[in-house]
Amino acid sequence: MAVTFRSEVRTLQKLYPLTISRGTMASSDNLFVSLSDGIHTGIGELSPATGKSWTAERGQSQLEAFVANQDLANLNPHDLWQAMKDAEVDPPAMAALDVALWDLLAKQAGMPLYTFLGLPRRAVPTSVTIGINPPELTAERVPRILDATKAKCLKIKLGSPDGRDHDKEHFLAAKQAAEPYGAKLRVDANGGWTVAEAIQMIAWLAERGVDYVEQPLAEGQEAGLPEVFANRKLPIFIDESCRFSTDIPQWARYTDGINLKLMKCGGITEALRIVATARAFGLQTMIGCMSESSVAISAGAAMGALFDYIDLDSHTNLNPDPASGAQMIDGVVLPTDRPGHGASLNA
Repeated sequence: MAVTFRSEVRTLQKLYPLTISRGTMASSDNLFVSLSDGIHTGIGELSPATGKSWTAERGQSQLEAFVANQDLANLNPHDLWQAMKDAEVDPPAMAALDVALWDLLAKQAGMPLYTFLGLPRRAVPTSVTIGINPPELTAERVPRILDATKAKCLKIKLGSPDGRDHDKEHFLAAKQAAEPYGAKLRVDANGGWTVAEAIQMIAWLAERGVDYVEQPLAEGQEAGLPEVFANRKLPIFIDESCRFSTDIPQWARYTDGINLKLMKCGGITEALRIVATARAFGLQTMIGCMSESSVAISAGAAMGALFDYIDLDSHTNLNPDPASGAQMIDGVVLPTDRPGHGASLNA
């Protein structure tokens, strides 16, 4: 049976602009792709990353050229992922097609994707994110975010270009605003610190009840990881420093865990390998997201049982979310019981 490919770009507006160490994003152009056998349709999504050239338009051109030379009806996810990698397709575009194929196969089997992957419908509570803001704006937004999502964990973005004093003021405003909710606190510096700043900030955050710190050093500055790791007062996770499973061995001795993103690694196929590799090195695991709708979030949620920490919250900051799918239930993002990843794109 022939399989057809379609794609479309949609602009997604954020409810609150998100500022991290590398810049601010108020909206994103996301690419949605589908694979249809005439009966079932699998859906995937490309979401761009701040500061990268991995745009929706570029990904769309890459995928159109790629699928023109493929027999989609006879591809399995592992061969598809490798063929895209060999063709130098951008990782978020790889993720879109990879997820669409997994979704299609699970629908053909009549199974929820998590069952198709051999996993239970289980996950830990997800973090919701507060970006870098002036402290007074942080104090205003944190209650709104926690009230709207009923989340139990708050991830605070640090690494402000305005320096560590601003980081501390922003953090303390978020901490105070979150206290009435009893939310756990996590921190992501997005590579915004030097080695000395990372050591000092991690110690300061440890005294204030933070669970872990993510990506203390910038991608490309991993030579400083051994010093940060040796002096850390909290667990540290790497994110931008690890794109694929093959990146893990070189940093495994200098981190406590790996944060994977479907957009960064090219989809579910490589995400499964990242988890397996991280576990083999005794590392903890986390799944995060870019500026994704409920389509990619639902694909990530299908894998939820594999992770120690989860950050699948980007769909809660869209105005509106162009899709429906995984729901946040008592602070946990869970996939539906529908065949596939359970998400559908609104007309």
